[in-house]
Amino acid sequence: MEDQPNNPMHGVKLEQIVTVLVKYYGYDNLAEKVPVNCFISNPSIKSSLKFLRRTPWARAKVEGLYLELLEKKK
Repeated sequence: MEDQPNNPMHGVKLEQIVTVLVKYYGYDNLAEKVPVNCFISNPSIKSSLKFLRRTPWARAKVEGLYLELLEKKK
């Protein structure tokens, strides 16, 4: 496997991303930033993962939000 020191997403699983975002923002604020039903109606990590794995545009938004959060924390 190739080493990717400059890729902050390398080795990070979608479940880790969603967990970090939920812990930081909470579902209400996360739903405002990425308005998808899996964050609005009966939100859970499991339902969010199922939706995001099937919906590339929503996953891209969530990953982008995660990268923004990483930049904030620096």
